[in-house]
Amino acid sequence: MDRRVYDNMRAIEHAHWWFRARRAILSDQLSMLGLPPGASILEVGCGTGGNLEMLSRFGSVFGVEPDPESRAYAAEKSGRAVLDGKLPDGLPIFENKFDLIAALDVIEHLDDDTNSVAALGKLLKPGGVFLTTVPAHPWLWSRHDELHHHKRRYRKADYTALISDAGFEIEKVSYFNSVLFPVIAVLRALHFGEISGRADDAMPSRVVNSLLERAFASEAFLLRHTVLPFGISLLVVARTKS
Repeated sequence: MDRRVYDNMRAIEHAHWWFRARRAILSDQLSMLGLPPGASILEVGCGTGGNLEMLSRFGSVFGVEPDPESRAYAAEKSGRAVLDGKLPDGLPIFENKFDLIAALDVIEHLDDDTNSVAALGKLLKPGGVFLTTVPAHPWLWSRHDELHHHKRRYRKADYTALISDAGFEIEKVSYFNSVLFPVIAVLRALHFGEISGRADDAMPSRVVNSLLERAFASEAFLLRHTVLPFGISLLVVARTKS
């Protein structure tokens, strides 16, 4: 990602509606997975570490991040081990395998998504969980994707096939960020950020930020009971074969 994107993430990820609501949704999904007490957890591509505290509620967490400045910040801020590593072939060597690996808006950044997902599967215990999110719909490609150095946005069928082909058994696949989908889709289609000069991850006013967070976070309840048929992003829960 651009340096500006990393620096902005560090500044806003604890307060911005998108990060806060996504953590609420993911935490709710994790609570339903039946992870063992003190589960061993790895977050790959942890960036500036905004998810590490949330993940630590479910076990002992390690992070992996290739960007040195973000890695140092994440380790200092979270107090957890954040190691240098890069997919697919540059991951650290771990003594033990993990109960859960999270790749949260990571796979779309990689040139070799196929071998990267397969490499993560090798780090999981039998029956271990792979929790992953990616941006959906190639037709939503925008300046946002370019600034974040995305290689692609995924079609649902393509991403589930990628994970299945790596040997995972898929338990759940759903779109999310659905409540705000119509507004975001229109703004992206009209190239609003490029015209206005305002980044779509800029920090809004306190009132707007609160309203957007509540709207997005409301999907936690929906995703607890069903899958959503459309959205800006994809959520997949998969397991290695026991």
